[in-house]
Amino acid sequence: MEVSYIVKAVQSGRELRQLALGPWGFSQKMWKRVKWNGRILVNGVEYHDARYRVASGDVVKFFWQEKTAVVPAAMPLDILYEDDILLLVNKPAGMLIHPTHRTARDTLVHAVAGYFSRRGEVAGVHPLYRLDRDTTGVVVIAKSAKVQHELTRSHDQIYREYLAVAAGHFQKKQGRMALPLGPNPARRGCWQVRSDGRKAVTDYEVCHEGTDYSVVRLHLLTGRTHQIRVHLASLGHPLLGDAVYGGSCARIGRQALHAYIVRFRHPETGTEIFCQAPVSKDMRSLFPSCFT
Repeated sequence: MEVSYIVKAVQSGRELRQLALGPWGFSQKMWKRVKWNGRILVNGVEYHDARYRVASGDVVKFFWQEKTAVVPAAMPLDILYEDDILLLVNKPAGMLIHPTHRTARDTLVHAVAGYFSRRGEVAGVHPLYRLDRDTTGVVVIAKSAKVQHELTRSHDQIYREYLAVAAGHFQKKQGRMALPLGPNPARRGCWQVRSDGRKAVTDYEVCHEGTDYSVVRLHLLTGRTHQIRVHLASLGHPLLGDAVYGGSCARIGRQALHAYIVRFRHPETGTEIFCQAPVSKDMRSLFPSCFT
């Protein structure tokens, strides 16, 4: 991996480490990787002193080997978009993003590591966010820790829209759910609306109604665990298939939630990346006229 910067006049006299961990956006982990296992060149000359002070106009280049410790696995991937620094995939239901124990070999990061390995590509596997095991749809994966850091400094940098099928009919067909969330002490691994919880905001719009259900588009303004699931359940409209939060499993055996659209600015080119993941077969079969 190689990245380069030109020192601005206002940065003249500052140390390499200060710039890397400051305006150039390196995380502590990434800086240590470069410092101990990479190379730093200033105007073509290699430096090992993190306190070296640069001057205006200096060209600083960082080199390091981007790799992953995840064991590659031969698993299929539905690739939606790829370039030198990003990979966007359509995650199926039943797949975790990260392993929950050391012997796991069937998560999304294992599948991506296997894909890179088969291609002979040396790259990291850095998902920008998580989806629940049974939520389908777009996952953005950075091929380096630097790109991951650049795209996750603010939640606003990535627009994420979901499609869901919720029980019942909404009194208000669109609105904002601003309900703080925190862990449910009575149910391990579950969350609930609570006054002392963390800020959680979801915009919604009903786009179709059936006899006893609503198809809803949702936009996450924050990224809390189980945010959509808990917000909808708290309004009395749990997701179909979401037994954990009170949804009926009569029509579908997992929560009817799909990460539908992701939109963001490419961190290198500045162009807009727009990605839309096809709705999974089990959700399409519920109401074919809604999902194309």
